[in-house]
Amino acid sequence: MRISRLIPAIAGALFTVLAMAPTASAAPPAESDVTPYIIGGGQASNAPWAARLFSNGRQTCSATIIAPTWILTAKHCVSGGGLSFRIGSLDQSSGGTMANGVQVQTHSSDLALVKLDRSVQATYARLGSQGAYRPGQSVQVYGWGATSRCGSEINCQSRYLKVANVTVTGSCTDAYGGSAVCARRGNGITAGGDSGGPMMANGVQIGVASTSDRQTTTAYTDVTRYRSWIKSIAGV
Repeated sequence: MRISRLIPAIAGALFTVLAMAPTASAAPPAESDVTPYIIGGGQASNAPWAARLFSNGRQTCSATIIAPTWILTAKHCVSGGGLSFRIGSLDQSSGGTMANGVQVQTHSSDLALVKLDRSVQATYARLGSQGAYRPGQSVQVYGWGATSRCGSEINCQSRYLKVANVTVTGSCTDAYGGSAVCARRGNGITAGGDSGGPMMANGVQIGVASTSDRQTTTAYTDVTRYRSWIKSIAGV
């Protein structure tokens, strides 16, 4: 798998963005061909706000629906164009509602809002405010990302949405230097294809998957720090 962007080390581990597809934003200092993986966790049983992101028909990232016409995901997931989403299904290949992205708004951090071409009735992800999490807290991360080492990045990804428990360690930075929540591996860790997916604490979304060392530590852009920007565009 081709990882598009390497970012500075955090706690001694080299972090990479989690998307399965190459990105065009922010020129990388280096590139590397590696196959990240996620071990542990399990299949999600209830995530009605989950959205699978496709770029030009190719499965790339994870996301959430936060309002009838707005998707929240990572900025490094949206540069490929031709965005579409399967919303409200745990199975990325069937069910739920399909909608296309018609407008993209990006933040200086690793956040993006995508406006849909139609209004989608769903259970929308509730966004957390500052103070919604604390160091040492066990939180949940969701995504359709890679589950094993294999030769094909497409075949590595999970057909069904996965969830894992991780433990918040504190504040850090995302792929673009924005505020992020860092967490250490619990019963699983995020990998390629999990980008843009949510970190949930007590039922509210506190983060968007940005980077991971694919072994012990992951960083999620801190949604609670950017609520005013999200509300100014999506109204939530």
